[in-house]
Amino acid sequence: MFLRQYVPMAIAFVMGVVFAVQYYVPHPASEELLTTVNDWLIVVSGFSMVLGLASLMGSHWAKVRRGVPGWGYSLVVFLGILGTLAVGIASKGKMFAGEELTLTALGWVYDNMLVPLQGTVFSLLAFFMASATFRTFRARNLEAGLLLTAAFLVMLGHVPLGEYIWDKVLGFLPPKADQVMGWIMNVPNMAAKRGILLGVGLGMIATSLKIIFGIERAYMGEGG
Repeated sequence: MFLRQYVPMAIAFVMGVVFAVQYYVPHPASEELLTTVNDWLIVVSGFSMVLGLASLMGSHWAKVRRGVPGWGYSLVVFLGILGTLAVGIASKGKMFAGEELTLTALGWVYDNMLVPLQGTVFSLLAFFMASATFRTFRARNLEAGLLLTAAFLVMLGHVPLGEYIWDKVLGFLPPKADQVMGWIMNVPNMAAKRGILLGVGLGMIATSLKIIFGIERAYMGEGG
């Protein structure tokens, strides 16, 4: 009980207070402490990746073994992990000349397999985004109408076709489509964005204080 509860809380308290103070102490010893801890974080992150990879493979292998619905996707994930790992081990760090860069075998797999797959997924998401936009941007009231108008103007300013339409229909107006889009993004949008960021920052401070003082214990597997 003591090792599982009070020791992690003590470590979180000490490290939280030390590095909250360290940020405001521009002493070489303070900077060296931060560098050392960042090196520790890199090592811990390496072990965390191994643990996460083992957990992911175990989870998907259990789905494949039990034959649950959708187990074929788990099989693809499992084979992809093993295949990529095999390529990395077999290449022994050798470099291969690509079209523009010299890549490792893992770099070649990333550029020629993962990147095209990501492009395919994002191209499919465009249809879902269009459907969600159609349902969201309905001028049910004044606020929704303003949102719809702003979204339409921003889209006009982002594509060459929009600029062409603007010049043909509203070319007599002084501002261009990209100028209107820039004003929307830099003035009203930025004001709302800064308000959201302020709220997120205050939430991060509150959550950090709750963790430091032991109020928030979710990182130990506890609900509160």
